[in-house]
Amino acid sequence: MTVPAPLLQRPDGSPLRVLVVDDEQMLTDLLSMALRMEGWEVRTAASGFDALNVAREFAPDAMVLDIMMPDLDGMAVLQRLRQAGDDVPVLFLTAKDSVSDRVAGLTAGGDDYVTKPFSLEEVVARLRGLMRRAGASTDTADPILRVGDLTLNEDSHEVFRGDDEIELTATEFELLRYLMRNQRRVLSKAQILDRVWNYDFGGRSSVVELYISYLRKKIDAGKEPLIHTVRGVGYMIKASQ
Repeated sequence: MTVPAPLLQRPDGSPLRVLVVDDEQMLTDLLSMALRMEGWEVRTAASGFDALNVAREFAPDAMVLDIMMPDLDGMAVLQRLRQAGDDVPVLFLTAKDSVSDRVAGLTAGGDDYVTKPFSLEEVVARLRGLMRRAGASTDTADPILRVGDLTLNEDSHEVFRGDDEIELTATEFELLRYLMRNQRRVLSKAQILDRVWNYDFGGRSSVVELYISYLRKKIDAGKEPLIHTVRGVGYMIKASQ
């Protein structure tokens, strides 16, 4: 059974709108697919000038904005939006990873920052966080995912097995969240690589096996196993009946 995340909505109950801006079509296609699965209404743009035109017509609730674009870069797009009085929350995408680039993006008025390569789950989670801080309504205030006595808080990033808190790395947390949001559903290594590691299907399947073993040591050690291998298919998480 798939466990959906709380649905964020506009005050009138309609889906939140997000504008995804990047000149890599494969990336915008994958992000659009992931966000539509989360219930967002999505539009895309492949250039800075196109983004400004779409933003005026679409009035998005959030933007995913690549910094490096061939005509008008993301910083310039954001500057023009802010000058026009548009305070739409912006999540920057960039291939750069220096502290100065991150500071520049946030100083320019961006609200958050994700460095390529990233997981689709991470972008979706960051956008949900932006919307919560912006006051978007939700059909439930509970950010907790549960499988048996295992709980994961999507807001605080706290994980507990019973009364015991479990410390996870960022990647372990994203992997566990993906499993828990799809409990009792078998996920292939390819699906896990796509959603947890990299939007362009990079990486090797062996990294999935490695991180599953890390999770098992932390989640299942000395307890009834929750993470299961379905040979030749993939992995799933489920509690015993």
